[in-house]
Amino acid sequence: MGKTSKDKRDIYYRLAKEEGWRARSAFKLLHIDDTFGIFDGVHRAVDLCAAPGSWSQVLSKKLFRSCLTDDEKLAVKIIAVDLQAMAPLQGVVQIQGDITKESTAEAIIQHFSSDTHLKAQLVVCDGAPDVTGVHEMDEYMQNQLIVSALSIATFVLEPGGKFVAKIFKGNDNCLLESQMRAFFTNFRIYKPPSSRSSSIEAFVVCSGFHLPAGYIPQIINPARDDIRSLSLRTGSATNRRLIPFIACGDLNGAIDDDTANLDNDISLEDIEMTYDAIMGESDSTEDFKLLLNDVFLQEIALRKLQIAEK
Repeated sequence: MGKTSKDKRDIYYRLAKEEGWRARSAFKLLHIDDTFGIFDGVHRAVDLCAAPGSWSQVLSKKLFRSCLTDDEKLAVKIIAVDLQAMAPLQGVVQIQGDITKESTAEAIIQHFSSDTHLKAQLVVCDGAPDVTGVHEMDEYMQNQLIVSALSIATFVLEPGGKFVAKIFKGNDNCLLESQMRAFFTNFRIYKPPSSRSSSIEAFVVCSGFHLPAGYIPQIINPARDDIRSLSLRTGSATNRRLIPFIACGDLNGAIDDDTANLDNDISLEDIEMTYDAIMGESDSTEDFKLLLNDVFLQEIALRKLQIAEK
């Protein structure tokens, strides 16, 4: 009863009821747009973990229902993805799918345009795991969800695209920023006024999407996949270095000490060759090179120390 009373005293809870939003979380996306203009110039959007659909409602209102002509409406594509079915929304196509599967990414792309290969200009994700109350565990599980949403985004976003996702704020967000800046030029963490002050949630707001030179999109699920094996499948040296960093926050995170003698282990020479290739790649931006420079040099120094101690 206490929780219900608290909800009813909340201004955004009451406004959501009055204005017909499916959840008060609609105002979070509206406030993000008010602050960052994420809907500017956007006609194609994807809502991941969409149910019950409040963010898809916002997308429908801002992108589809605001159109003045039928031709404008035809240009709008909004895809809502969730394992659960939800009530229909005007101008929104629903996909019942798992965001940790590549087939879901392919289904999203097919809904845009098979003729011109158009992709999304905006990907949003308000998904969250069941909260346990143990902050470290909740933050870890939320981070795994962000990795899944980000990996879907690498498949479906066009260059220059935008990405918004819920996070549970920790004491240090430097790692998260480094991970996101590997794929986006601009990165911000924002807590909208409609987010309760007692909540640890916030949102990453990223723009300027770009794939690092040589990176091949892969669906990453740290809870399910052998990250080291996953990163080797494409044969891309960039994937071999970025996948463990994105999934584990550590270039050495997916390699156990007892696997050092495996034929496909990543050697010091592999790391140095990849470092030289990325730093000498003319297509890579200086920001991207600067981002990875210290990480690579620390890894190389650690490997050399380990070899010297043997």
